[in-house]
Amino acid sequence: MSRELLLHDWVVAAIAVAAGVAAGLLLRALLRWLGGHASRTAWSGDDIIVDALRTLAPWAAVIGGAAAAASALPLTTRVTGLVNDSLIALLILIATVSAARGVAGLVQSLAQSRTGVAGSATIFVNIARVVVLTMGVLVALETMGVSIAPLLTALGVGGLAVALALQDTLANLFAGVHILASKTVQPGDYIRLSSGEEGYVVDINWRNTVVRNLSNNLVIIPNGRLARTNMTNFTQPEQKLSILVQVGVGYDSDLEHVERVTLDVVDGVMADVSGGVADHEAAVRFHTFADSRINFTVILGVGEFSDQYRIKHEFIKRLHERYRAEGISIPAPTRTVSVESWGAPVPHQRDAAASVLMGNGLD
Repeated sequence: MSRELLLHDWVVAAIAVAAGVAAGLLLRALLRWLGGHASRTAWSGDDIIVDALRTLAPWAAVIGGAAAAASALPLTTRVTGLVNDSLIALLILIATVSAARGVAGLVQSLAQSRTGVAGSATIFVNIARVVVLTMGVLVALETMGVSIAPLLTALGVGGLAVALALQDTLANLFAGVHILASKTVQPGDYIRLSSGEEGYVVDINWRNTVVRNLSNNLVIIPNGRLARTNMTNFTQPEQKLSILVQVGVGYDSDLEHVERVTLDVVDGVMADVSGGVADHEAAVRFHTFADSRINFTVILGVGEFSDQYRIKHEFIKRLHERYRAEGISIPAPTRTVSVESWGAPVPHQRDAAASVLMGNGLD
């Protein structure tokens, strides 16, 4: 201490701290007002920036007031340097937390704009947050006079040991990065694995992929397994897809008439039912002379995978009603059984056979 502390010094220091606190409160109120305006804009980046500044700016004002108060007090050079370094390190840590939040929000916003879905892959968000926090902590330690070179060496050696101990975790991490970088699977896609799991991809994080099936349950799949298995992606290269419905009509039907009626029903379903593709070119393909009918396939278009159930439901109802109105029969499978007798049957055996035939509804 260069001289004795006077009442004047305490008053000046108190005024500096109070001014810093008041400035922090004013900045917080101003940023809250700016946040309200930013939430009404179409760009999400301004919301993220204002949210990050809402933490940084008030604390920066308070720390600035504390630094001014420390400079007003008659402290020694060593104490003054220690206080300033501590305040700068604290400001760096607060700025790091704010920057990590802002960078994570921007990365998530970018991922959402690229994939076009509400839920985004958090693996890039977590990586960006960890990188920013690590860099900020190292800069804060360097500001405090702590040499980070031995720390980096120790982290390198320790990182090797951790990598050997966490091989599965790291394999899932890099598999998730590979999946997203190759764009084989993205959040929002509907996938089906060769093992039978299927559903919408909700998120791809650092360890696993979260899939929500049609029954609204979550299926957790490790990224490494997802990268190794055979998989069908029903969303790529485009979300629209074609579905096949099998139909059969009697041999006495006019196939030209059947085709016209069926195509008319398809066009109505595509235009009226939600999930149908209005510009879909309907198609009917006859393919089999079956035992009691002529079978054919009707090709329908749907907007995305889950729409097929609604489209099939409505198409079958309308087709059945239209066939009844047009007199087109859809015969049920039938089979004729011929029973021959060799020699004179025993009376009670003949009665038993007759009862069996009558019980089965056969003549």
